[in-house]
Amino acid sequence: MSKKLQRLLLVFFASGLLSIAGWSSFLVYKYSSEAAEIKKDYSELNSITHGILSVNIWKDHLTNMALNRIDDFEFTAEQEDTLVLQVENILTTGIDKGDSLIDLKQKTLKGKLRKFAVKALVPEEKIRALVPMFAQTIVDEIQKPENKEALKYVIKSKLQEYSDLTHADSEVAVLRLNALFDKYGVADLEAFNRKIPEDLRELEALTYFHTYILLGIILPFVLLWWLLRRRKSLHTPLFIISVLFSLVLLFAGLTAPMIEIDARFQQVNFLLIGEQISFNNQVIFFQSKSILQVIGILFETGKIDSYFVGILILAFSIIFPIAKLISTQIYLAGNKKLRKNKILKFFAFKSGKWSMADVYVIAVFMAYIGFQGILDHQLSNLNIENESLVSISTNKTSLQPGFIIFIGFVLFSLLLSSILKKMTGKKKKIKK
Repeated sequence: MSKKLQRLLLVFFASGLLSIAGWSSFLVYKYSSEAAEIKKDYSELNSITHGILSVNIWKDHLTNMALNRIDDFEFTAEQEDTLVLQVENILTTGIDKGDSLIDLKQKTLKGKLRKFAVKALVPEEKIRALVPMFAQTIVDEIQKPENKEALKYVIKSKLQEYSDLTHADSEVAVLRLNALFDKYGVADLEAFNRKIPEDLRELEALTYFHTYILLGIILPFVLLWWLLRRRKSLHTPLFIISVLFSLVLLFAGLTAPMIEIDARFQQVNFLLIGEQISFNNQVIFFQSKSILQVIGILFETGKIDSYFVGILILAFSIIFPIAKLISTQIYLAGNKKLRKNKILKFFAFKSGKWSMADVYVIAVFMAYIGFQGILDHQLSNLNIENESLVSISTNKTSLQPGFIIFIGFVLFSLLLSSILKKMTGKKKKIKK
């Protein structure tokens, strides 16, 4: 087989791998971005601000509890005796008031005749003796089903009126929540929480599927370099395509989320006034960011120290790796004069010690370990279980596909650096 045909076959096969990698990289970015947006909206709708710390939520719970208690209300024997006694006191007070009015000195003839008639025809002592019977009759009348329902209706209407006067959440917050419900085509939070988990599982499955495809393509490239290590005529096209593949890995690693911090109350149950109140999956804190998003946040703060850190991450974790990969391409394809360029040689062979991509991977991993330990320790203090309160917290912090892909990029780019040194005979340190 001629060298030209071998080169064509190699370019065709490697380009096919590159095309698959490019498409998978795009899909990782697409699916992970969609999943991150859904998780962000989920954390907002299920945050403790709109749940366990919401006055409106507690207002609804307490109102419903009171209404249920009114529906279930029945007089006990002791309560009935007390009510009868209170009614007797009211009736006695009324009789006393009426008697005092009658005893007033009357100046007119009509008044004097009325006073005489009442004294003669209305025996006060007999009326006072009938007060207990009247009181019991009134209480019995109140406890008739139709009267009791009417009384409950009046009480519930008044309670609902007072409840409607309580508005803790701002109008902007309410509009925001309604906008999110409209976005996902649901009527309320319950419907949203039923719909979203399945959508998230599907997106995450697709994201990891294409992540593994992207990482799996590294193996054929490594295998090609091993099989063709003695075919120097094929090294240049293979190296060019390998660098392009490395850039594809870098794009996916920069745009996909690297770490997800998720602390929440998995379950909180209250036993209050005989009623069970439950809150599930109350998000305390949530963040899911890619490297590019972290840089954007640092620049948006407007603080000098944040700008400085953002520039460092941008330069050493993005610009330097990209410049290094492009410089290796130029160096490999250039003539002797171009290869003597100091800047080109610096980025091609020396920028590795300035690039902090590998350090960034370690930093993210250590941050993950740190957050995991801190959140586990702090959230464990929120786990409570007694007769009136059950609280179960959970830490769902996890490394995301962007971190895994970025590791693949770092390892593959280190391999390409070693290959370039062997191809160009740069076994010793290059002098300026």
